[in-house]
Amino acid sequence: MDVNLNLSNNSSKEKLTLDQEMIYDLIVVGGGPAGLNTALYAKRKGLNVGIIARDIGGQVMDTSSVENYLGFVSLSGEELMKNFINHVNELKVPILEYEEVEAIGLKNDSRLREIVLKNGLVFNTYSVVIATGSKPRRLGVPGEKEYSGKGVCYCAICDGPLFAGEEVIVSGGGNSAVEAAIDLAKIVKKVTIIHRSQFRADQILIDQLSKLDNVEVRLQTQILEIQGEKFMTGVKVLDKKSSSEEIIESAGLFVEIGYLPNSEIFSDLLELNERNEIIVDRYGKTSVEGIYAAGDVTDIPYKQIIMSAGDGAKCALAVNDYLNTINK
Repeated sequence: MDVNLNLSNNSSKEKLTLDQEMIYDLIVVGGGPAGLNTALYAKRKGLNVGIIARDIGGQVMDTSSVENYLGFVSLSGEELMKNFINHVNELKVPILEYEEVEAIGLKNDSRLREIVLKNGLVFNTYSVVIATGSKPRRLGVPGEKEYSGKGVCYCAICDGPLFAGEEVIVSGGGNSAVEAAIDLAKIVKKVTIIHRSQFRADQILIDQLSKLDNVEVRLQTQILEIQGEKFMTGVKVLDKKSSSEEIIESAGLFVEIGYLPNSEIFSDLLELNERNEIIVDRYGKTSVEGIYAAGDVTDIPYKQIIMSAGDGAKCALAVNDYLNTINK
């Protein structure tokens, strides 16, 4: 199957192909920072590697500005991912995009794996790195999709500095929401934290939050709609105690209600934790021999672009060591 690398700006315009007749050393499932850097390191180790991904770039493509990736003072998530993609393309790694994996199984013996796609294609490999990432939980209210990247954000660490001196809202009541509010309070004019019930965060975090003069807490309050013009201007909320509705003006909304790892199709194959993250050891090994996992889909802490990229490099090196020990 020919694969059009339409995100690449490099000079090589040839279409690369994942060959169903070939046995790969490694197939990477996922095309975000973890998956791309896995492929880059594996290729530089001399491995025959290919990438299969539903989309290249992952959720980083929706990040309006990245200001915490070493070597780049400020650029959009799309620009950063184009740099990653161009680097991988320079090494001529075949990428099969817009396809989803349906299953990973054994073929013939315990060493060879077959990757079955939803379109029926099957590819053979001695090792797999799963780097399918995660997706943020959505509020599911009118205006959320329309103002995503235009005021609605899902990463306070990534996008918080864009709102310096502004008034913002944090939605959520768990640790991630309270931590986001504490961090944002250092750089914005005011933070309003809105949650539809009571706090679930650790008491030590709630105590820290209560000491901040520029934070307002609105519990038992539900966001009904996100409003705006070209950019978000505020949210309509329901005060559940008084049953009254009002508009809270704000330049930004940080949705901090958790992330969902893209691990569903591996739940019967790999060991997952209570958050459905793939459990890995310090080398990225999963509970199944020859299958590794990297980035946000795993149980590693601190889901950040630079950590996912580093995680991919680690997995590629671990896979190389693994392949040196087996009889292919």
